[in-house]
Amino acid sequence: MNWSTLSLVFALGVATLSGAAQAEEGASAVDGPVVVAQIYDPGYIQNRRPAGNTHTYVDEFGRVVTVDAYGRILSIREQRDRFEERRERFRDRFDDQVRNMPPDDRYVPMGPDGRPLSPASANPYPNDGYGPPQPDDGWGADDGWGNDRGGYSGPQVPPDISNTEAPEKNPAPKVATPKGKNAKAQIAALQVLLDRAGISPGVIDGRMGSNVNKAVAAYQEKYGRTIDPTDLQALVEELDATGGPAIASYTITAEDAAGPYLASIPEDYGEKAKLPALSFTRVSEMLAERFHMDEDYLKEINPGADFSRAGTIIKVMAVGEPVKGEVTRIIADKGREQVRAYDASGTLIAAYPSTIGSSDTPSPSGTVEVKRIAFNPGYTYNPKINFKQGNNNGILEIPPGPNGPVGSIWIALSKPTYGIHGTPEPSKIGKTNSHGCVRLTNWDATELAKIVKPGVVVEFVD
Repeated sequence: MNWSTLSLVFALGVATLSGAAQAEEGASAVDGPVVVAQIYDPGYIQNRRPAGNTHTYVDEFGRVVTVDAYGRILSIREQRDRFEERRERFRDRFDDQVRNMPPDDRYVPMGPDGRPLSPASANPYPNDGYGPPQPDDGWGADDGWGNDRGGYSGPQVPPDISNTEAPEKNPAPKVATPKGKNAKAQIAALQVLLDRAGISPGVIDGRMGSNVNKAVAAYQEKYGRTIDPTDLQALVEELDATGGPAIASYTITAEDAAGPYLASIPEDYGEKAKLPALSFTRVSEMLAERFHMDEDYLKEINPGADFSRAGTIIKVMAVGEPVKGEVTRIIADKGREQVRAYDASGTLIAAYPSTIGSSDTPSPSGTVEVKRIAFNPGYTYNPKINFKQGNNNGILEIPPGPNGPVGSIWIALSKPTYGIHGTPEPSKIGKTNSHGCVRLTNWDATELAKIVKPGVVVEFVD
């Protein structure tokens, strides 16, 4: 053997002796790890193949070491960085989720009692609630659920909401924004995670903004940790832990398609008062609200879908079950445009983006109480007490419905004429002013209404 051709390598951690070290004949016993030095001839593997099996293991430096039956090293190679492999694996999995929505997956959503959801009506939130759809294996359409159309082009702002922006005096820290073709899908996944955690981001629309920022801050308060929407691995793992993929498929039922629906919602309160109910105007509006979505985004991830036809399969957000608990204190944070609900121990139960008053008609200050709770309420318009709308000078009784002035919920406060309520414009929550009350999305107001009771303290803070 030509010793000048030999290379000296070290296999660390090949043998570790525990307790009283045992040594082979002619070797002395030692305590602790044994470092074995071995002569390695690069031509050994090429010229000979030793009898017996080989064994491969990973040493403490991450190298893959192969030895023969006699313990002689046959090869050493650097192992690929395991974190990089995991990150690629999760990236591939994410891409598969984005592309591979099964075209024939059908699901009829069930309520918590095991019965199918009740038919669509003027009030899509019965007192017994309903559960989320079961998630499937797909995330959405190509290019992150469709092309970004940019800009909001929703219905007209109702007359009792100002078109002016509602700047936050105490905004939450900004959250890092995902980049790339799947950015909207990642942001929507973050919004679903927040929704499942009882920390509402408002409408799920695949967009970052103040509502997402304040929700992430509240999530950190509730759980003592945060979620990074730019970390694909963390998003997928958290989705797996909380119910599965962010997207689910849903088959539009005959009841969904039948309504009843209104042709349109008049702006004038006098015309509203003539209607039997302020119901939804179309299936996509009703389903967007049921699955906590911006209606434009629902249409965006379902290009070409016929929402008016029973049997149409669409993609929706796999949102969470309503939170449970007993709220004893509510903080209406005017500086952050957020409502936070706490239990008797001071633990945060839920948080919701909100629209709270304006400079012209400010919300109350100090502390008030919940007086009563009404589901699917009507609305009494009185220009002598509230604002004046159009040319309506007399008292009007506005019928109930999700498109009513106070939406699907009214939580009356001890200060007369003020309350926490829903809205016909969920995409405007946190982005416009109100006439003094606390405005939430209909689904958030419904969730809050089921965990509060008369006497709960509501504290307005700046």
